[in-house]
Amino acid sequence: MKVLVLGAGVIGVSTAYYLAKDGHDVTVIDRQPQAGLETSYANGGQISASHAMPWAAPDSPKLMLKWLGRNDAPLLFHMRLDPAQWAWSLRFLVNCRPGRFRENTAKNLRLALYSRSLMTNIRAETDFAYDRRGLGILQIFRQQKNLDRAALIAEELGGMGSRSMVLDEEETKLLEPALENSSDRIIGSIHTPEDESGDAYMFTIGLAEAAATLGVTFRYGETVTSIGTSGQHITDVTTDAGIYSADAVVLCLGSYSTLLAKSAGVKIPIYPTKGYSITLPVNGSNAVPSISLTDEDNRLVFSRLGDRLRVAGMAEFNGYDTEMNESRARMIVDVTRAMFPQAGDYNQVEFWTGLRPLTPDGVPILGRARYDNFYLNTGHGTLGWTMAAGSARITADLISCTTPEIDLPAYSATRF
Repeated sequence: MKVLVLGAGVIGVSTAYYLAKDGHDVTVIDRQPQAGLETSYANGGQISASHAMPWAAPDSPKLMLKWLGRNDAPLLFHMRLDPAQWAWSLRFLVNCRPGRFRENTAKNLRLALYSRSLMTNIRAETDFAYDRRGLGILQIFRQQKNLDRAALIAEELGGMGSRSMVLDEEETKLLEPALENSSDRIIGSIHTPEDESGDAYMFTIGLAEAAATLGVTFRYGETVTSIGTSGQHITDVTTDAGIYSADAVVLCLGSYSTLLAKSAGVKIPIYPTKGYSITLPVNGSNAVPSISLTDEDNRLVFSRLGDRLRVAGMAEFNGYDTEMNESRARMIVDVTRAMFPQAGDYNQVEFWTGLRPLTPDGVPILGRARYDNFYLNTGHGTLGWTMAAGSARITADLISCTTPEIDLPAYSATRF
């Protein structure tokens, strides 16, 4: 079968890889000059299956009100005259109810654990490096009440297959000595040993090369402008360089999926959420964390990538604006310097910003949409790399007429 995959981020490339393994004739189209140059480029570097809780949580409305209008807030909500933003926000609030939060967490965890298990197979099948570290992820806390609350969630996740350990202050610093240098007291942590970290961009590039050896064609530097339809069928995809036809089309364009799907009459509630990251050259000493960290207080993640330290976080709802807000990016530098003052040369920090595709319930959208040959694989929010392999395998199974290992209705666009 001839398949078009729209988007060459980690989601699109993973989808192309599995489709090619199934014997399909695959073409990937992306506006960038190579794979992984948008949301996949400089993210937090975590495969965090055990941190699959959606942003739509019971305490989120209170926090959003608390942070409203503060430029230094971890989550910055710009009020816009945008009907899509208001509609999305109302759906988000509905999903903040405790019952919905638990249900959506279970959906995410199920997909994330499945995806993490497939990463072992990908490593066995390919031979490329991506600065992987299999030390797990350490979620750190400064207040006992926050640790206690997180421990209850971790216990609940444990019943769903996510293994974790609650550590006290001494155990935390024994596991990660670099925290001894922090200006704040870290009173404890939760360690999820089966999670991983690495460079998602390097992974995407490596997997794209592996996909190319399987026969996948990559059309870089082409912007998809519209999708043609007739009856219940996608007839063609138009780019600024030509028109393509295929037996199946898979939409993997992240935050831009909404705009393109609209050209085919398909509505999907994905809203762009801007995130920031810094990349710091490190000096190789024990002043640099070796294990990937999640800092709940500052809503930041830290990942050691070879001779670099990646720190990512923040959330900004401001439509499709991708302008760098330097003051917000500098806040990440300030927090990192306070925690790891001797980690590296803070005069050589690289800044990045990108859009995360977030659904109101924090669960990705997978499966066929409206047309008999149109498939969605999008809306993964901050968990794109975490869920990439599993989402891709499910999509390839559907196109190959194979029953996916995970029940699909929970992830379908029809839930909205």
